[in-house]
This record gives sequence, C-alpha cells and structure tokens, in this order.
Amino acid sequence: MADEELDVEIKDSDKQAVKSSLVKKGRKSIAYLQKKKDSGEKIVQYCPAHLDPYWTLAAEMAGVDIIRYTAPGETIEHRIQNLPWWTRELRRVAQFVHLNAYLQTPEFAEKHRALERASILMAEGADSILPMGVNLETLEYLASNHIVVFGHVGALSGWQTAAHGGYKRCGTTAGAAMEIYEQAYAYQEAGMMGMTIELTPREVTDAIARKLRVPVVAVAAGGAADGSELVHFDLFGMMPAGRTGAHAKVYGNFFEFAARAIGAFGAEVQSGAYPQPEHGYGMKEDELDRFLNELEKR
Repeated sequence: MADEELDVEIKDSDKQAVKSSLVKKGRKSIAYLQKKKDSGEKIVQYCPAHLDPYWTLAAEMAGVDIIRYTAPGETIEHRIQNLPWWTRELRRVAQFVHLNAYLQTPEFAEKHRALERASILMAEGADSILPMGVNLETLEYLASNHIVVFGHVGALSGWQTAAHGGYKRCGTTAGAAMEIYEQAYAYQEAGMMGMTIELTPREVTDAIARKLRVPVVAVAAGGAADGSELVHFDLFGMMPAGRTGAHAKVYGNFFEFAARAIGAFGAEVQSGAYPQPEHGYGMKEDELDRFLNELEKR
C-alpha cells in the first residue's frame, strides 16, 4: 500500500525512526569472533562482573571484543530476575561489544526453561549466553533453536567447585587434559559456538584452542589460545593483598586513582579553591539588587 493511501500521514522522519531489528551494524557477533579466530587475530575479553555499565562502555571505547557479565543482586534469585534489565543497560551504553550473558544454573536446569531465559536475554541485547556446566541435551536444544552458546570448559567457579574439591588447577595430567578436550569437542559438536577455558596448563590451553574449530578464550589458563580474559578485580588491582592470582596482571589501581581524585576534590572544598566563579553562574546585577532588597525586608 502506498503512503498516500494510508489514513494517517507518515512523515519521512518517522519512517526513519522505525526499525525492524535491534541489531546494530558493526556489532561483534559470533561470526565476527569466528573470523578473528580463523584469521589468527587475538580476541580480547573483559569481565566487569556485576559492576555498573560504564565499565562496559569504557571497554567498548578501548576496543574490547567480548564482555562476560552477570547482574547485581543480593541473592541468586535477584541476579536471575535482574539479568534482562542489566542486559538492556549494558547494551544501552555499549552498542557494538559482544555481550556474553552468564546464565545461573537454575536457569538451565531444564531445557525448556533454558530456552525461555536465553531467548529473553538475546532479545534484550545479549549476543551469546554462558551456561557453566551445561549438559549436552540442553545445549543441543538451545543450539537447535538458534541460541548462540558461548560456554565454558575447564575449572568451574562459584559453588559448583564443591564437587571438585574447590577452585583449583585442572588438566595437569595427560588423562585429565584429554577429558577436558573431549568435553570441549562434545560441546562444539553439540552446537556450542565458542567457549572459555579456565585454569588449565598453558600447553593444554593452546593445544585445545588449535584443535577446535570454534573460538577458545583463556581465563587464568596461561596460554594464548584464541584470546584472553581478565576480570575487573584483577585488571584494576582490586583484590585484597595476597589474593591476586598468578594469572593476573594489574594495569591500573582503581582504588588509588579514585581515592586520589576524590581526595583532591575534598581538599579543594576545604581550602576554598573549589568552587570558583567559573564553576557556576551569577545573577544580573539589577535582579540581584531587587532580590537582596526583598530578602532584607523578610
């Protein structure tokens, strides 16, 4: 139907505002990450954990490829509820970076629930989802329904480490390393389109990355793989003394920087150096006289 046949006139500006897709040209999709692996370009992944969206904005400004994130919340139920909203917040400030949403275990304990949650997250702006320890049946169900799974192999984190004796190095023997590879290969064949590999020996990390078709990003794994990740707390020196992992490298101390800047502001307030006239605006002289005269009468 031609525009002139419509009952309501549609302005050209309104036509331009209507979009049939939220996908932004230039988004770092899974195809983009695969192309980087295939060409030998390293993938940069950063995890701001649940900190505010502006760390994600800064990462996008710095050219980071992937953000692995979770949502803030007092309990796991809160984090689950908040993840769609948090995804929208991250996408609002960072339009191009690949958003890899960490799916809490209750969200993929059953495959239909997993598809529902993953579909919501991708519709809200995530580019892939990360279920840590997903079974093959659920993975295949997600992949067959067009969900991009960028998952995980190697050491697990959080409460899931309890069954394995805690968070510790894995794949240190030939047999253990082969088990990690076999799981990674099975994941790939079941539809996983990329994965992180955590806390494995550097030789194992790199060998598995070379063997698999999909991108493999190292997390505390020593090797180069197809790329590497650092978590916010390690990158910015935010861990308590003695708690920094061997894999970590501090590129800037956030608390020292923040305290120095806030302290400088506080010192200028106390000395009277801030604010100066240029930090505000004044009133016209005649209006000021009128105001002060009226004030004096009260």
